[in-house]
Amino acid sequence: MYIPALNLTTDKNEMILFMREFSFATIITAKNNFPIATHLPFLVTIRDEKVILTSHFAKANEQWKDIVDQPVLVIFSQPHAYISPTHYDSELNVPTWNYMSVHAYGQGTIITDQTQSLEILEKTIDNFESAYRPQWEKLPEAYKSAMIKGIVAFEIVVTDLQGKKKLSQNKKRLKNKKS
Repeated sequence: MYIPALNLTTDKNEMILFMREFSFATIITAKNNFPIATHLPFLVTIRDEKVILTSHFAKANEQWKDIVDQPVLVIFSQPHAYISPTHYDSELNVPTWNYMSVHAYGQGTIITDQTQSLEILEKTIDNFESAYRPQWEKLPEAYKSAMIKGIVAFEIVVTDLQGKKKLSQNKKRLKNKKS
């Protein structure tokens, strides 16, 4: 990702908090030199001082086959806004787009153990809608087992985090201008 020095974010904790808050991200792999992307919810954890991203693909989505033998990229990006030049103190400005983004590079591992896959599903439920957990607990085991067979759980050990905050740091806002 292109990151001018002014926009560089190096605070690992800030990036982790951002990834947790905006955890619906895009995983990108390559197959035969062709990029492939899927949008997935991720759990972001720390284990042995390493950032771990956990999620699952639908088994029918064959992208899961491409996360083991090559590096993968997961892009976390949510808040963004068009910024009009009318907000700045000089007419010598152009429109821009402000945003924050974290790129997480790493190596994927497929989770083949069904018990671990179930744990990942349950942690995902707890993370995104804990109120659903009692309903999940009442579902028949055969149903849960079929769900597990229809997914491929995985985790990515992050080897490189790149953070960018492009928030008009290089601009002076008009005084008394309401956003």
